[in-house]
Amino acid sequence: MNRAAILWRVASILVAAGFIAAWQLVANLKLVSPVFLPGPDRAWTALVRGFSSGDLASKLIGTLEHMAYGWLAASIAGIALGALIGSSKLMRAYVAPSLEFLRPLPVSAIIPVAIAMLGLTQGMALFVIAFGAIWPIMLATIHGFAAVEPRLYEVARALQMSRMAVIAKIALPSALPDILAGMRLSLTVALILSVVCEILAGLDGLGHWVLLSARAFRSADLFAGVILLGATGYLTSVAMSVVEQRLLAWQAAAR
Repeated sequence: MNRAAILWRVASILVAAGFIAAWQLVANLKLVSPVFLPGPDRAWTALVRGFSSGDLASKLIGTLEHMAYGWLAASIAGIALGALIGSSKLMRAYVAPSLEFLRPLPVSAIIPVAIAMLGLTQGMALFVIAFGAIWPIMLATIHGFAAVEPRLYEVARALQMSRMAVIAKIALPSALPDILAGMRLSLTVALILSVVCEILAGLDGLGHWVLLSARAFRSADLFAGVILLGATGYLTSVAMSVVEQRLLAWQAAAR
């Protein structure tokens, strides 16, 4: 890691420490009622207590399961559909209007429809999460396949490669950077929708923990849940970045 990167890392840590110190100062001075704003010390105590009792750990596992299942379903469907559409100009021409109609549709508008069809169930949550998370992946895959160098397709035709061979050996490696970027973006979407579905459907997870804590005015527990959600989003993004760097190591070597 070079010196500039180290300085940026130290600066980011100092900013975070300053934010926590300001938060603690506001809480100590009681500028906001402790009922609504606990200090970071109380939030940390609630976080440790929640993990010690096992309640918070089970809620975290529930949220991770909803997030992972919905994201995996969205990834599989998004990559498959994106590859199919992106590798064919005819498909892009015919399907583009439908995609432009569905893409801007807010996921919040889909939730009542999903509840009406599937009820307040795990299946409803997975459907909503997958529907919201599929768009970054599918659109990134379509863009990646559409941006493949045309000469590569000409070479594939000259070699009489099958369509599946072209996708697997030429188009997919070329589109991989776009696909991974879309998958990393969709992780955040999946986490947000997991929390929303847990709140609405009463499913076991951090969203339900935060809702019950708010209703009972347990502000320390509420902030502990929010902090854990933020940490989950950050760590999953970092993990995805590590995977992305490993899978795209060949690009750095080529440069």
